[in-house]
Amino acid sequence: MILDKRILNFLVIIILSLATFLWTFFIFHIPFDITVALGVIAVRILSSLLIFKDYSLSWSKATQKTFLLKSIVYIAAFTVYLPIYYGKVRFAFLASELFLYIFSINFIMYLYYYYINKSSVQKTKSLVIYGAGKAGLKLKEEYRDSEYKIKYFVDDNVVLQKRSVDGIKIISKETLKKSLSNNKADFLMIAMPSVDIERIKDIYDKLNPYFKSIKILPPMNDILRDKDFSAQLKDISVEDLLARHPKDLDKSAIQNFLKEKVVLITGAGGSIGSEIARQSAAFGAKKLILLDHSEYNLYKISEELSRYKPIMIMQSVINRELLDETFKKYKPDIVIHAAAYKHVPLVEENITEAILNNVIGTKNAIDCAIKHGVQKFVLISTDKAVRPTNVMGTTKRICELYAQNVVSLENVVSSQIKKTKNTEVVTVRFGNVLGSSGSVIPKFKSQIEQGGPITVTHPDITRYFMLIPEACELVLQAASIGMGGEIFILDMGEPIKIVDLAKQMIALSGRENIMIEFCGLRSGEKLYEELLISDGDTKTDYESITVAGKTFYDITKLNQDIAELITSVDKLSKLKEIVPEFNHQPN
Repeated sequence: MILDKRILNFLVIIILSLATFLWTFFIFHIPFDITVALGVIAVRILSSLLIFKDYSLSWSKATQKTFLLKSIVYIAAFTVYLPIYYGKVRFAFLASELFLYIFSINFIMYLYYYYINKSSVQKTKSLVIYGAGKAGLKLKEEYRDSEYKIKYFVDDNVVLQKRSVDGIKIISKETLKKSLSNNKADFLMIAMPSVDIERIKDIYDKLNPYFKSIKILPPMNDILRDKDFSAQLKDISVEDLLARHPKDLDKSAIQNFLKEKVVLITGAGGSIGSEIARQSAAFGAKKLILLDHSEYNLYKISEELSRYKPIMIMQSVINRELLDETFKKYKPDIVIHAAAYKHVPLVEENITEAILNNVIGTKNAIDCAIKHGVQKFVLISTDKAVRPTNVMGTTKRICELYAQNVVSLENVVSSQIKKTKNTEVVTVRFGNVLGSSGSVIPKFKSQIEQGGPITVTHPDITRYFMLIPEACELVLQAASIGMGGEIFILDMGEPIKIVDLAKQMIALSGRENIMIEFCGLRSGEKLYEELLISDGDTKTDYESITVAGKTFYDITKLNQDIAELITSVDKLSKLKEIVPEFNHQPN
């Protein structure tokens, strides 16, 4: 079969060379010379044989580069060869003969190319590609042999609109909506990996009613170059629509903060702790000390970051002696304290354990940091610490008070702590993060997969949301500018109604029969969260980060109150004494 293809290649070249050559002689009434004809054919065959190896060329996989190079060589050969036999170049003859030959050979090759590569798959689904750039064109090629028929390209660039790509029109959003007003298409593929999230939201909001499904390419930094773009398309998710990419993210400040530093992260296997660990590694931390009391969580993050050779410490922050040994041995420069019990209903049912883990664990970590001369200690807090209605939020508020007052601006510290050098203790407070283990989103997804209903506590309940990576970047950025004693508040945007979130997730799932049921507020839960206790906040150099006004609390008294809290029989009353704004809302 290979021999047959070789012979076919040669026969095509010989026949076309002879036919076009003789035809041109006939048109120009030039006396025919068989030696000239044979010479031209011989040159073309030799050039094809030696330069292009036409005996093994696969025409079905030939490219425009191949066709162009062939044409250039044939023109050069003919330009040199013709004057040898005729003494001068007859440009009209030369141009006509070459045009006819090049047109013929390329036409046959293109015809064969498209015949062989023509998809035999029946086009049963309609597809629109949003974005007529490189990513969109790559998707077009990848879907050529699929069951998808590409109806349109859509692009916001008015210069491209009304043009076409291989017969596929490039149109605007408005034109698309008119075209699909009576006939919903199957799929919309958003092929704009460099575009910002606000534009993605706008496209989704305006075009979602016209499509059965919408998929999107991941951001440019996440695209795998050695993998087809079509394989990397993903369903547009609620996380994509709720994401808020801070515009004043200062990665150089974060890198300067972390580079060549020994970073200890408590709760390193949790949603926040593990992302802090990833970013610390990415920003050049000298060494990672990952501490968590969960064996499985610690194992997962250790496997993920194994190339950075982190030191894994399976330990509870409640154990002061072991924690002290860890600080003494590894001498961290920065400590990021993410270890905490955060699930409101579970904490309500396990108050003593929550106080030990959240309050005593935080106190132990801060005290060890100061004792061993850590440069900076960062406490991860929550919006539930503001005017708390539950035990979890109240324990975190006590942690904030301790962090603000244990090392005051006048460097006054508890006599129980042996201070070797100033340690900057800062707090970063923010709301819910999307995708965490305790987030409402995984719960809603599970309920949708099971056919519903989705359970929402109250039709008016709202929450702040932020993606985990973005929250952690801002945590590190805030920590980099902290001087000690501040509570930094991250800009979470506008709060979102949970019932609207549920409706959006149902719409994204494509299941219109999922019902929403209201089950009533849970123990300790309130309708809305706050980020500020008072209006005494101040601005920073970054719009996404503000500083809450300081609450003074005598550190000696706070230490005494915490000790009494541990031994108290009526812990709720003692919590109320330490945090007067605590307004418990049990079932």
